[in-house]
Amino acid sequence: MSSYITAGATVTGAATLSEPQTSGRQLRQQVARYQAPILHKSLLQLVTSMGGFVAVCTAMYLSADVSYWIAIALAPLAAGFLIRTFIVQHDCGHGSFFRSHWLNTLFGHLCTFITFTPYASWHRQHAGHHGVWNNLDRRDTGVDMYSTCLTVKEYRALGRRQRWWHQLTRNTVFANLLLPPFVFLVLYRVPFDMPKGWRRERLGVLLTNLMLGGLFVGLAFAVGFGRVAEIQIPIIALASIAGVWLFTVQHRAGKVVWSRADGWTSVKASLESSTYLRMTPVLQWFTGNIGLHHVHHLDPKIPNYRLQECHDAVAELQDVPVLTLRTAFRTMSRVLWDESQERLVTIRSTTVRRRK
Repeated sequence: MSSYITAGATVTGAATLSEPQTSGRQLRQQVARYQAPILHKSLLQLVTSMGGFVAVCTAMYLSADVSYWIAIALAPLAAGFLIRTFIVQHDCGHGSFFRSHWLNTLFGHLCTFITFTPYASWHRQHAGHHGVWNNLDRRDTGVDMYSTCLTVKEYRALGRRQRWWHQLTRNTVFANLLLPPFVFLVLYRVPFDMPKGWRRERLGVLLTNLMLGGLFVGLAFAVGFGRVAEIQIPIIALASIAGVWLFTVQHRAGKVVWSRADGWTSVKASLESSTYLRMTPVLQWFTGNIGLHHVHHLDPKIPNYRLQECHDAVAELQDVPVLTLRTAFRTMSRVLWDESQERLVTIRSTTVRRRK
């Protein structure tokens, strides 16, 4: 795998490895062939994602008059369409869904009505993630609690209260069940973590809130405020939990690598610090091929519907850490990087080892 890592594949400010500079470029050239969006596929994905979400929500509102339990049984399906719409918005943010910047921006904003995610701020912050993921020396920029970790040494150096807080915020129930709905419903409504200089993004959050408020107030007057809450909150809760889980586990497999800056390149990080999450065809469709995370990190300009094609065509992309749904759930508690063992470990295992 490491024979494909090159100095030419780094991001600005990252140190490089002493390997042949042509190999990484060749790999990038191979995958770049799959960057071009295919208009009819993009349009079809828009219809099946956003259209599917609207159709299922309509069915939920209509069936709720008969039985709320019939309506709520459709919530997982609606959440699946919401996740798929989020992937469309995500691709628009990378400029990979359409050739036109204007169209990417337009539909990226339109997806907000379904995903509750302010487009301008989210895609700028997400771009930061792509520049520094799994880089131990650049964890202070472009990352959040789901895409970063402490080293074992750093964790042990924390005070008792700090360790307790770290354990709480990385606890599976808190981080993966309780926090995601709060992030999408509440935190995304305020520019809580944006630099003051991000004026356009801050304005975008305000405008997003106004548009969402107008949409749901109008809907509430039509069907009732209580009914809107009964339908929409379960959908966004399920979708946010599943979406955050997908994002989290793709960087926490037992074999993923965290590197210091002098050993980090974007190509190495794509192949060794991102994973291939294998899912059933149905789940892969609803999640917009995001399980092919290593391909996406290697070249974010590839539309999600071409990731599988690229993965199958380039042999080097098949030698990466692989997860199944079963093994993915086991990775959730791996939140500390053990530099001595060069692997992710759980807080519990570190505590036990320290007591011994």
